[in-house]
Amino acid sequence: MTIHMNHPNGVLSGKTVLVTGGTGSMGATFVRRALSGEAGMPRRIIVLSRDEAKQYHMRVSLLRRWAATDDILYRNFESILQFRLGDVRNYADVSSAAKQADIIIHAAALKQVPSCEYFPDQAVLTNCMGAANIVRAIEEHGLPVETVVGISTDKACEPVNAMGMTKALQERILIAANVLSPSTRFVCTRYGNVLSSRGSVVPLFQEQIRNGGPVTVTVPEMTRFLLTLDEAIDTVFAALRDALPGDIFVPDAMAASVINLAKAMIGDRDIAIECIGRRPGEKLHEIMVSDEEAPRALRRGDYYAIRPMLPELARADDTADEPALRDRLSSFDRVVDLEQTIAMLRKNGTLPADARPRQRSLTIPS
Repeated sequence: MTIHMNHPNGVLSGKTVLVTGGTGSMGATFVRRALSGEAGMPRRIIVLSRDEAKQYHMRVSLLRRWAATDDILYRNFESILQFRLGDVRNYADVSSAAKQADIIIHAAALKQVPSCEYFPDQAVLTNCMGAANIVRAIEEHGLPVETVVGISTDKACEPVNAMGMTKALQERILIAANVLSPSTRFVCTRYGNVLSSRGSVVPLFQEQIRNGGPVTVTVPEMTRFLLTLDEAIDTVFAALRDALPGDIFVPDAMAASVINLAKAMIGDRDIAIECIGRRPGEKLHEIMVSDEEAPRALRRGDYYAIRPMLPELARADDTADEPALRDRLSSFDRVVDLEQTIAMLRKNGTLPADARPRQRSLTIPS
């Protein structure tokens, strides 16, 4: 890791940043990117999570990296990076961690669709009450937090499962907070499957391939929006830099079919693909922007900004600018072919440069 010079207009320059769920795939990548100084060097980053094992491994990994490459970060480890054990479900934990923060990245979540279907009450506690605790702490204690970015998902758009429903409520909780606490800017980001993140399909396919298969897909025609971890963090940086209060920032992402994803990852290995059917709560295709949201979706560089429906957050340019979308943004309409899927996986480092798939049979159980 290399420290860049502080950017005078960097959104993180000199800031104390709290990252809830900071030991997850997205949170840990955000921390690494933030500490590179690319968005300005933060004064401190506070990692809040309830998993002490992940905190230990993250601490050791960063210390080893800094010891080899960044003497300044290594010598100032304790003052720059702080780990706090705590749970976003616990109001006291959130209040204690947030009292020093200028920026909060709210990445803590339950995000496995089947788990949330079987334990929807747990999804409510983490995905909804976690966001509500942040809003309550800022409002009740008058905390001088400048910006809160909530990390959402395409499953929150026209949700059909408990995970998506709770994430949709999380978006509403944070957007409405702009009215309750107008001195803090509350915004969200919404994106699809993040390649190589824990719990995504890529690590599952990789494990199945290592074990000789079969690789299990749900249904061949299922499509999903795909982003790399760095593209997900780029979306967060863009929202920090450009989002207006109540905006939901959405990347202009492409999608792939799960069957092409499996074929691309298997390559020329002699491994079967087996279709196992949809899991509880799964959609066939995901939607990033709904028909109802499309008229409020404005173009902001490489992103769409969905403006809030609350009249208190309306601005004159909401109607002055032409909507960027005529109708919904669906993974079905953005799906790429097999060669483009391979290119996306190469970009992510999931596939070697010379990986080539071959024709194979698909087993569909009766």
